[in-house]
Amino acid sequence: MPSAVQDLLTLLDLEQLEVNMFRGNSPASTWQRVFGGQVIAQALVAACRTMDDRPPHSLHAYFLLAGDPKVPIVYEVDRIRDGKSFSTRRVIAIQHGHPIFTLAASFHADEEGLEHQAKMPDVPTPDQLPSEAEVKQTYMQMMPDPVRRYYERERPIELRPVEYERYLGKKFDDARFNVWIRATGRLPDDSSIHRCVLAYASDMTLLDSALVPHGRSVFNPDIMAASLDHALWIHRPFRADEWLLYAQDSPNAGGGRGFSRGLIFTEAGKLVASVAQEGLVRIRHGKS
Repeated sequence: MPSAVQDLLTLLDLEQLEVNMFRGNSPASTWQRVFGGQVIAQALVAACRTMDDRPPHSLHAYFLLAGDPKVPIVYEVDRIRDGKSFSTRRVIAIQHGHPIFTLAASFHADEEGLEHQAKMPDVPTPDQLPSEAEVKQTYMQMMPDPVRRYYERERPIELRPVEYERYLGKKFDDARFNVWIRATGRLPDDSSIHRCVLAYASDMTLLDSALVPHGRSVFNPDIMAASLDHALWIHRPFRADEWLLYAQDSPNAGGGRGFSRGLIFTEAGKLVASVAQEGLVRIRHGKS
């Protein structure tokens, strides 16, 4: 198993402090704040630890304060309801005595029902796109420094952007951004792990899609970007260590905020999840 994937699994293996209280750590890095996907995933793990056999099907979260990567995060779970079909949990993440994040998650046992789904976009398959190794070899020297540093790091989630030319300065007016994603190593067969890893990955590129029609990315030095809220709905079973297409778009930006949404498909075209997020997208005036 690649070390980055093992590190992610370790990150998600929270320490239990009390019946409804857990503690998680952040990886050693030079980041000024905790990655939002990490807090989402750890909070979902905490909620799952208070459940028996119902998997999570939706979560809604708000980022309240920037997380401090040097300090552990305490997750306090409130067991709001356990009904015949659904269970609800609320999780508050705490650092320095203050809430930095709150999440509500709903759990539902699988059952039969009516089915329909959106159609997967017609995009190149992962095998038709440059691998990360090929991107590093061919395009690394052409990329801006922040993008190059991002690709140089070993990461637990591999990204194969369809419109990867946007990181080289190309502008896409339709505000669409398609990325193939998967864990870089085999994950355990526990379905909750796959859902928590998807929650982690769902925050990696979504806010960035709000900058596509402006020819910018979160790596540009004149952009200040931060997630404000995040919602994830899980529709069908999947494996996060197999290729998933994250089809994203941004219907609106204004007032210093950008709204983005995404549909996540298996390579066979099955819709497994939907995501929505609003984030802070500000121009740093005086920056080039």
